Amino acid sequence: MPADAKGIRTHPIQEIFWTRTGLLLLILVVVSGLSLWASSAVDPGVPRNLLTALGTGTMVSAVVGFGQTLITASAAQRAMVAPLVEESRKALHDLAAEYRSLNREFFPTDVFEASTEPDPGFNALIMADLRQTRQVWFRGFSGRYAAARILLSPGQSEVRAVLADPRERGAISGRARHLARQQGPTADYEAIGRSLHEEVRIGLVGLYLARSGCASIDVTVIADPPLDRVELFDDCVWLTLYSAVAGAPSLYPRTLRFSEGSFLYDMQRAEFARVHAARDAPRVVITPDTSREEFLAHFGKLTGTPLPEAEFHELEARFHRFRAEFSSKAELQT
Repeated sequence: MPADAKGIRTHPIQEIFWTRTGLLLLILVVVSGLSLWASSAVDPGVPRNLLTALGTGTMVSAVVGFGQTLITASAAQRAMVAPLVEESRKALHDLAAEYRSLNREFFPTDVFEASTEPDPGFNALIMADLRQTRQVWFRGFSGRYAAARILLSPGQSEVRAVLADPRERGAISGRARHLARQQGPTADYEAIGRSLHEEVRIGLVGLYLARSGCASIDVTVIADPPLDRVELFDDCVWLTLYSAVAGAPSLYPRTLRFSEGSFLYDMQRAEFARVHAARDAPRVVITPDTSREEFLAHFGKLTGTPLPEAEFHELEARFHRFRAEFSSKAELQT
């Protein structure tokens, strides 16, 4: 059935009555009816025969014309309107597919605004991604959150972590400036720097403690880490915008999630491959079979300072306190 100008679908018979053809058919029917009525009112003879012939012929013409018009309208519907509607539907479908492709390539699937407390919805979604992935590529500052999540979601994934080099002052300064903006004019920059050094040390111990929850943990420290945190999984990438000035007063900055195949996903995967291939960055591999003595040697290689047994236990206790507090606030199962 065709569509009118307002998009309302109508029947061909209905259309006939709203065209000049329909008006002509109506006139023929009226003339036929009047002729037959007039023929019944006159005496038999030539006038009556003429009126009867006129009425009958006009009625036949109206019936034949109506049938021909109906067939022609249906044929026109199939030959002209239906292909046009189908082409329009196909064009709209292709346009929608193109927009979906652009959305997938350049727009995030999820956006979590900055907050002062862990967002349970954010953590539930990132934990679901973690459980379904085979590879976890993390680039951040200390790795404490990554280690805590791996402990809460053990599996056989391969982890690659790129952290800040605690031996380099420039590796600490970016995050220190962010925390200083958060604390305001009274911030103690030196105290913040010492606290950040401790976070890196705690994060390294946490990754060692999480070694049984994955196949291996490849740790690299770099002197110029980007301020933003990146967590790359098989099907998506998470970008935490510490560089966003609008989120400076918040402990947990704005975070975006992009799907696999997006521009940002491909770009971050290439960046991870570049960092992993660098030969000048200190790098160690921790496996479930790595002993404590081996880890202490790895710790010294990455930080430039030895780690006595007593200090290891202290860092271990501090990491577990951090994990318990974070799990409680984020409503994660322990």
